[in-house]
Amino acid sequence: MAFLSVHVLAFIFGLLGNIVSFLVFLAPVPTFVTIFKKKSSDGFQSIPYVVALSSAKLLLYYGILKTNASMIVSINAIGIAIEIVYLTIYVIYASRDAKMLTLKLLALFNVVGYGLMLVLTLLLLKGAQRVNAVGWICAAFNLAVFAAPLGIMRRVIRTKSVEFMPFTLSFFLTLCATMWFFYGFFVKDMFIALPNVLGFLFGITQMLLYMIYKNQKELPITKQHQRQDDPKLCATVIDEPKLTEMKIVLDSSTRPAESN
Repeated sequence: MAFLSVHVLAFIFGLLGNIVSFLVFLAPVPTFVTIFKKKSSDGFQSIPYVVALSSAKLLLYYGILKTNASMIVSINAIGIAIEIVYLTIYVIYASRDAKMLTLKLLALFNVVGYGLMLVLTLLLLKGAQRVNAVGWICAAFNLAVFAAPLGIMRRVIRTKSVEFMPFTLSFFLTLCATMWFFYGFFVKDMFIALPNVLGFLFGITQMLLYMIYKNQKELPITKQHQRQDDPKLCATVIDEPKLTEMKIVLDSSTRPAESN
């Protein structure tokens, strides 16, 4: 009976994680509607979506290698399809330089990097060793992605403005991390649970910063940047990016003033 209870709880949190993650994947839709209407992707970065695609592919492979991991497989298969649509639209309407950069990043992360990982794990490892190796790769990748909010949180503290850190997005990303942590906990999968602990902590920190600075007057800064309108990565999805605070950090150093 105890086993059944744990199994049911794992199913519930996995299902909730799928639902929340799907909503996070859909968060960039307004961005791509804008790109389609303008027939231009100028002012937007493709990096979050490339990273989200990489994360979803890694987790899909991990889910396939594991047994009874349909929750991981389903959401990441959907995520891959969504990210491919986003990137296709981006490349169609991107400038030549942005298009070439995006294609190079796709080749580096999603063809060469992913292909190398696939070949090495299939040829050199077997059984549980292969599952554990891919699990560690997924966990390390998602831990690195979850470190991205440090940049946007530092920006909020410096400017005393939460313009670039919407509360609703932070809330849903924290909820996403919570669902997947408990799923990983109940199925005893540390590769899913552990990265989402960091995601949860960063999400709570962002919401606390929002409450502290939401009524503060923004300090003058030399550049204004695009809003955070894309989701960051959740340790069983990525999206997408978004995708992410990673986008804001990159924008802060690479892009001229933009507004949505």
